[in-house]
Amino acid sequence: MLSYFWALLLGAFFQQFYNTIDAVIVGRAVSSDALGAVGGSAAMVVNLFVGFFLGLSSGATVVISQFYGAGRKKEVERSVHTAIALAIAGGALITIIGLLISPWIIGVMKTAPEQAQAGIMYLRIYFIGMIANLVYNMGAGILRAVGDSRRPLIVLMISCVANILFDVLFVIVLGLGKKGDVYGVTGVAVATILCQLISAVIIVVMLMRSTDSYRLNLRRIRLDIPMLARIISIGFPAGIQTTMYTLSNTLIQASFNEFGKDTASAWAAYGKIDVLFWLTVSCLGTAVTTFAGQNYGAGKYERVRRCTREGFAIAAAITIPLSIIMYFYGALFLRIFLTNEDVIAIGNRMIRFLAPFYCTYIAVEIFAGVLRGMGDALVPMFITLSGICILRVMWILLYFPSHHTVETIEMSYPITWITTSVLFFIYYNIFIRRKGIA
Repeated sequence: MLSYFWALLLGAFFQQFYNTIDAVIVGRAVSSDALGAVGGSAAMVVNLFVGFFLGLSSGATVVISQFYGAGRKKEVERSVHTAIALAIAGGALITIIGLLISPWIIGVMKTAPEQAQAGIMYLRIYFIGMIANLVYNMGAGILRAVGDSRRPLIVLMISCVANILFDVLFVIVLGLGKKGDVYGVTGVAVATILCQLISAVIIVVMLMRSTDSYRLNLRRIRLDIPMLARIISIGFPAGIQTTMYTLSNTLIQASFNEFGKDTASAWAAYGKIDVLFWLTVSCLGTAVTTFAGQNYGAGKYERVRRCTREGFAIAAAITIPLSIIMYFYGALFLRIFLTNEDVIAIGNRMIRFLAPFYCTYIAVEIFAGVLRGMGDALVPMFITLSGICILRVMWILLYFPSHHTVETIEMSYPITWITTSVLFFIYYNIFIRRKGIA
C-alpha cells in the first residue's frame, strides 16, 4: 500500500505543481489581485463542479476495484465503458452550466471588484476544457482502481512540463501578463486547458492499448444503465458530500472576502500551501479505498482492517512533520507566491492558526475511504454533511456575525474536523461489527 500511495502522492504533487506554477506566474508576473481572482473565488467555483464529478466518479473506482478483485472480467469491461461515457456527458453538462453562471456566481461570492472580471474570464476558459479534464480524471481513476498508479503519474509529469512551457509562452514571452489582470489570467487558463487535453488523449490511448479486462474500445463507450445505477449508488453520495464540502468552503471564501482584497489574496495563497496536506490525506483516502475495495471484493476481510490501521500510521507519520514545517516556515512558502508584505503577514497568521489542527482531520479521510471501498457511501455522506458542512455553515451564519474576525472563520475548521472524526470512529466500528469484519 505504501508503494501505491507514494506513486499516487507523487502524481498528485505533479498535478498540483502545475497549478502552483499558475499561481506563481499570476502572483508575480501579473498581480496579487489576479492571484486572488484565480486562487480564491474562481478556484472555489471550479472545485464545486469538478469536486462533485470526482465524487461521483469514485463510485466507478469502487465498482471497478471490487469487480477486478473478484476476477469478474465482463463486469469490469462494462463498468469501464460506462465510466468514460459518464465523464464525457458530465463534462459537456458542466461546460454549459459553467459558461452561463460564471458572472453570477462570482458576484454572489462578494468578490472584490478588482478581481471579479479576471475571475469570470478564468472560469469561462476553464469550463471550456471540462470534458478533457473529466475524461483524464476518470481514466486515471480506472487505472488506479486496478492497482496501476505508475502510468497516471507519467501522464501528469508530461502534463506538468507542458503547462510550465505554455504558461511561460503565453504570460511572459507573449507578454499577456503586462497587459493587465484579465489578459494574464487568460494566458494561464488557456495553458491549463491545453494540458488537460494532452492528459486526456494520453490516458485514453493507454486504456485502448491495454490487454487486460479494462481495455477501452471507443465504439463501445455507452451508458450501461444497470452499471450506471450501481456506480451512482456509490458515487452520488460522495459527489454530494464533496459538493456540500465545497459549498461550505465557498461560504468561508465569501466571509474572507468581506475583510478586503489583501485578506482574500492571503487566503488564496495559503490555499496553495495548505494543499500539501490535502493532497496527502486525499491520496491516502484513494489508496485505502482501492485496497479495501479489492480485498473486500475478494473476501479478504482481515486485509481490509489492515488497510485502516496502516492508513492511519502513514497519515500520522506524514501529517505531524508537515504541520511543524508549515507552522515555522509558512512565511517562506508564502513568498513563493506573494511580494506584498502585508498580505504575507496575514497569510502567515492563517497558517500558524490552522496547521496544528491538521492531525484532527486524518480520521475523516481514512475511515471514509475504507467505508467507500466496502460499498458504503450513504452514511459517510451524512456524517460529513452534518459534522463538517452543516456545522460549518451554522458557525459562519450564527456565530461569525457577532465575532467578526478572521480567527473566528478559521476556527470553523478544527471544530468541524474534530466533530466529524468522532462520528466516523463510532460509525466505522459499528459497521465492521455488523459486517463480521471486526
